[in-house]
Amino acid sequence: MRHTSSYLRLLVLALLWGSSFLFIKVALNALSAPQIAFTRIVLGALVLLALCALRGHDLRADRSLWSRVTVAALFASALPWVLIGIGEQTIDSGLAGVLNATTPLWTVLFGLLIGQERLRPSRATGLLLGFSGVVLILAPWHSASLLQWGALACLTASASYGIAYVYIGRKLTGHGKPPVALAALQMSAAAGLAALALPIGWTQVQFSPLPLLAVGALGVFGTGAAFALNYRLIADEGATTAATVTYLAPVVSVLLGWLVLGEALNWRILLGVLVVLTGVALIRQPDDAPARRTRPHRPNRIRGYTELLTNHPMK
Repeated sequence: MRHTSSYLRLLVLALLWGSSFLFIKVALNALSAPQIAFTRIVLGALVLLALCALRGHDLRADRSLWSRVTVAALFASALPWVLIGIGEQTIDSGLAGVLNATTPLWTVLFGLLIGQERLRPSRATGLLLGFSGVVLILAPWHSASLLQWGALACLTASASYGIAYVYIGRKLTGHGKPPVALAALQMSAAAGLAALALPIGWTQVQFSPLPLLAVGALGVFGTGAAFALNYRLIADEGATTAATVTYLAPVVSVLLGWLVLGEALNWRILLGVLVVLTGVALIRQPDDAPARRTRPHRPNRIRGYTELLTNHPMK
């Protein structure tokens, strides 16, 4: 990046997404996982819809587009956000953030299964390293193993993101609408889907200030504002630069969990984070050198909805 402001925006974005796991953990003191997911989606949708209104984006969509956006909303927002809330009922917020960082691994894995990705040596090594890091973190062989239902719920959420991005790449990329407009439509559809999950584990809302402030911050800042900031960062600097947040957000989540909530740190988690992020870095390597020379870098161009959302650890 060439400007200090870009570094600051990147750090702010990492802080917004990395702190989302802290907000979820705090909000669970007063709300159920579906209630948290529904509230953050509604607040995030309002922010994105307001942004679209300010920019004059056309939000009209036919039945075909709505059906595709709804499928994307299920796997990219409604389902994983409910699962992360369920997961954080039994595991630390920092661990949830680390497991969320496996999303690019799942995306490539599902892309390989349907023939959308090529299995190059660096990609195969990245997948092996990334999932080895997950095994190291969970340590199923250890008496203090972290392999439990909460961790599996968070891993399933990351896999859901992977399914969503493969689907988005095939069904929504290149549709013609600005990415932020498609995101607003997706978030609106996700609100309806999340509402269907509200009866699950219903709990009486505890009107405690801190949890309610946490879910408010999660929706307005960790969802709506974070997505808008990511959109601006990609437009100014390109998706490759913006993708750096993928490596910063899990570190932020671990540090905030330790500093604010007193969550334990151990060498397995720290080493596992390093291994997972190394794997993610390898699978992000460009296909080959000749391919890189065929297209000049255009930092002010948004290439597609998939490229925008793949940089979003919390979606």
